[in-house]
Amino acid sequence: MMTGFYIVISANNLVKKIVGLNVFQTSVFMLYISMGKVNGGTAPILVEGVTTYSNPLPHVLILTAIVVGVATTSVGLALIIRIKRAYGTVEENEFENQDDAI
Repeated sequence: MMTGFYIVISANNLVKKIVGLNVFQTSVFMLYISMGKVNGGTAPILVEGVTTYSNPLPHVLILTAIVVGVATTSVGLALIIRIKRAYGTVEENEFENQDDAI
């Protein structure tokens, strides 16, 4: 989690920032998935002799979050392409300097 956060904070390249956000997002997914698993628990299917079940809700919510994350990443990359066309660079400090010069 902290690796992704560090990449977002330290990188000037916008593509690297998107990669850092994806690393951060994946670590959050892993956290929620690990909380949904119960030791000795099985899938919530009624069978005789089974009394401990794992909660499937975190896994379902993470599947939805993965889809949203892919869509958000694609929108971010599309915005980076537009910035590259407008400013000629994807380095954050370089196009900020161009805006200050205007």
